Amino acid sequence: MKSKKVQSQASKRRVSFTFYGPEATDVFLVGDFNQWNEKAHPMKMDAKGVWRKSIFVSPGAYEYKFRVDGAWENDQNNEMVCENSFGTHNNLFVVHH
Repeated sequence: MKSKKVQSQASKRRVSFTFYGPEATDVFLVGDFNQWNEKAHPMKMDAKGVWRKSIFVSPGAYEYKFRVDGAWENDQNNEMVCENSFGTHNNLFVVHH
């Protein structure tokens, strides 16, 4: 049983995100990889005003956005988008095997 857990962890890939927002108070990474849980992945701001977060996900395609001080924001560093059920856009990233 333990070897299966190690194997599944080995198949996950690290993905890093950044958001420039020196004026922001709270920034969260939110997407279908965390069931759109707005508090699951808080980001940390560095001295230059860049918020950062790295996550580990299995191969696949994922939609995401940033939640910045209670407002939804797209990732300006990622041109890959798809329409969501609210008529706006989510960013998209793909993790390959």
